[in-house]
Amino acid sequence: MANEGVNHGRRRFLTATTAVVGGVGAISAAVPFIKYWLPSARAKTAGAPVQQDISKIEEGQMIITEWRGQPVWVVRRSKAQLDALKSQDSRLRDPKSENADQQPKFAQNEYRSIKPELLVMVGVCTHLGCSPKFHGEIKPEPFDAEWKGGFFCPCHKSRFDMAGRVYQGVPAPTNLKVPPYTFADGDKTLIIGVMPEGAA
Repeated sequence: MANEGVNHGRRRFLTATTAVVGGVGAISAAVPFIKYWLPSARAKTAGAPVQQDISKIEEGQMIITEWRGQPVWVVRRSKAQLDALKSQDSRLRDPKSENADQQPKFAQNEYRSIKPELLVMVGVCTHLGCSPKFHGEIKPEPFDAEWKGGFFCPCHKSRFDMAGRVYQGVPAPTNLKVPPYTFADGDKTLIIGVMPEGAA
């Protein structure tokens, strides 16, 4: 059988066309897959600083905001609550907050805060990640006859004082975490996620 003439130009055209169509198809299939792995707008803003008006928080009151998908407690502590802190030292696991992972340097003081009256804390138990309940009154409670105010986790009975310090003999291993934060607008606005000016 005689060799028929081969149209090399046509073969190159078909090969190129097939490659282009295949490449477009592969990209079309890959784009949704890649977009799936990119962070959403919500995820991007989750790591951004959060502003919270604190001008109307009354003494002894707690409000809850959210930062990085976690609850953040803001408590305006009363003088009685602050005065009771030292009396709890002997009952606490880490009364001096020596675990540096639990708070920034600006909060390494007896109140674990920039301003003594304002407690700012991540509201997640350091045991299994539950969210303890606020029990601010200084009065005996069923879970602690010598209660001086603080936070109680009903899930596994962990207790924390009004500075977020963990009591001895409970499942939670460490104090509650203090996030980076600062103030603005003459201290009327709390900004969570930003270190105060001059802080390391």
